[in-house]
Amino acid sequence: MVAGEKSLHWVVDKWLAPTAAMPARVTQFCRSGRQRCCYVCVEASGPRGLLSIFFFRHDDGTWNVFPPTAERPSMNGHRLAAMATSLPV
Repeated sequence: MVAGEKSLHWVVDKWLAPTAAMPARVTQFCRSGRQRCCYVCVEASGPRGLLSIFFFRHDDGTWNVFPPTAERPSMNGHRLAAMATSLPV
């Protein structure tokens, strides 16, 4: 990934294309330590009216318009099966 790509500034420019005449501004910000959720809502005025977009921070530091996937419990049977077949009899 190119340095700066997927930064908050980069995605706001990509999605909202703010200008001096029609700037973008952060209207909401949330960072939850327990749930490790971080998002911002950015608004910009355009020819068709006000546009608001939520941007979500992912674990790798990038910002996207979709939330990160939640960690779910999983079983790793492949590793256990490999260990069982390599044990001496």
